[in-house]
Amino acid sequence: MKAALGYAGVAGLAALWLLPWEVWFATDFPLHMVRHMGLVAVITPLLVLGFPALGTAFALSPLAGAVIEFLVVWGWHVPALHGAADGGGWAFVAEQGSFLLAGLLVWGGALRGGQPLAGAGALLLTSMHMTLLGALMILAPRDLYAAVCGRLPDLGGQQLGGLLMLGIGTPIYLVAGLALVGQALQPERSTA
Repeated sequence: MKAALGYAGVAGLAALWLLPWEVWFATDFPLHMVRHMGLVAVITPLLVLGFPALGTAFALSPLAGAVIEFLVVWGWHVPALHGAADGGGWAFVAEQGSFLLAGLLVWGGALRGGQPLAGAGALLLTSMHMTLLGALMILAPRDLYAAVCGRLPDLGGQQLGGLLMLGIGTPIYLVAGLALVGQALQPERSTA
């Protein structure tokens, strides 16, 4: 059963790059957000749950993983860096690779670190900063990225991207964090 989760993560990773997402999204920013959230909130927890050795290899301190993930996510959403990644090439590969790595670090630390309360704290902090970033994108009075991406302003696309961040990331991190709190509060089971 566990391996099935890991293979679902591998299939999801392939789907992010092989399915014709560009055809389904009229604008660029929502596609960016589907790939971003797919990597950090959907695929990496499946990989960590399905392939325990992979999760253990990336199991830093849960809070260290959360801090690294925060820096990666907010860093790539600074307009200049987002614009560089939007142009493709090395910056795009670096962005996507760092999202994958950050996801593995936060989920590996939270789920494989052996510290369920620290893992819950890391996931709940991640949920909060993802919510804040999504809300900033939704509430911004203008397109934050049009000038650096060399395209016409698309506030609606940016707002849809923010909604995708809120709708995908916030509940996943919140539910997983609460599940870890529940796990930590379970009475110790005697093996005798």
